[in-house]
Amino acid sequence: MKVVSRIAILLFCWLIVPAANAHEIRPSYLEIIETETEHYSVTWKQPVSARGKLDIYPVFPEQCVKQEHQVRLVRSAIIEDFTVTCELQNQSIEVRGLDRTLTDVFVRFVSLDGNLQTRVLTPSSRVMVLENTESSGVSGYLVVGVEHILSGWDHLLFVFALILLVRPAQILACVTAFTVAHSLTLGLSALGHISLPTTAVEITVALSITLMGVGILKQTKGHNSLTARLGWPVTLLIGLVHGFGFAGALIEIGLPQQSKLLALLFFNLGVEIGQLAVIGVLLISGWILFRLRSEVQLHTKVLGAYCAGIAGTYWAIERTLSVFNL
Repeated sequence: MKVVSRIAILLFCWLIVPAANAHEIRPSYLEIIETETEHYSVTWKQPVSARGKLDIYPVFPEQCVKQEHQVRLVRSAIIEDFTVTCELQNQSIEVRGLDRTLTDVFVRFVSLDGNLQTRVLTPSSRVMVLENTESSGVSGYLVVGVEHILSGWDHLLFVFALILLVRPAQILACVTAFTVAHSLTLGLSALGHISLPTTAVEITVALSITLMGVGILKQTKGHNSLTARLGWPVTLLIGLVHGFGFAGALIEIGLPQQSKLLALLFFNLGVEIGQLAVIGVLLISGWILFRLRSEVQLHTKVLGAYCAGIAGTYWAIERTLSVFNL
């Protein structure tokens, strides 16, 4: 019976991993700057993965004339620069194709008199009205931060596996170490002080999940892994790598020159809010389940171990093969 159960677990995890990976997103970025009356400079930036670029694009009002179109590839993103001539004040723009993805678009609109308006467009809210009103130029980064952590299956699975692996008394120290570490490298990377190859970071993040899975599986057999024994020091080191992964979203959309540190703070705060919300839900759910049936804890750990191990290994292999375009 145990063999049949574990085969079922393996099949379940193997089926959900590709779907989860397909939904991992990086935000797109649309910047519209009014350079002269009814003349706008537009930058449209969207990430490119091994599957190619997404079929999403901004749509301006019909009377707009598009000129001076240039396309360039920078890192893992396609950037389109062009100008638009028309009246955009109090007009609507839409990003078509978002309803077919889980991707968000960070929009930044600067009027001729310097007023700044920002908004995050989502699959359920794809239209924005461009108004000549001042809005918080960095508050949108809070939303991007929350949505980035909630849509990052690899980071969420790591947190889930970590909670399963360490003792309850270690959770606070480990989560704190993970937060401090990824906040440090997130800031340094987003501000351009440290840079690591994106693919190398993504592969290492995937392997850290595999490491958690192996540790949980050893624990179910009565053995403690290095991570379970040391707790926060190992989590601290792993958090440094995850910070570079979090920085990927900020690097894709960029930081406003006038308020880099504030935007970075809002983004990181959003990541922490999302992360703490997930941890809270996991701890409450675990407490309820374990109170109802004591054997649930072992079954949950076995399921978590296999899912983390399979997912981490799958992502590591897939991301490695993408280096060679395979």
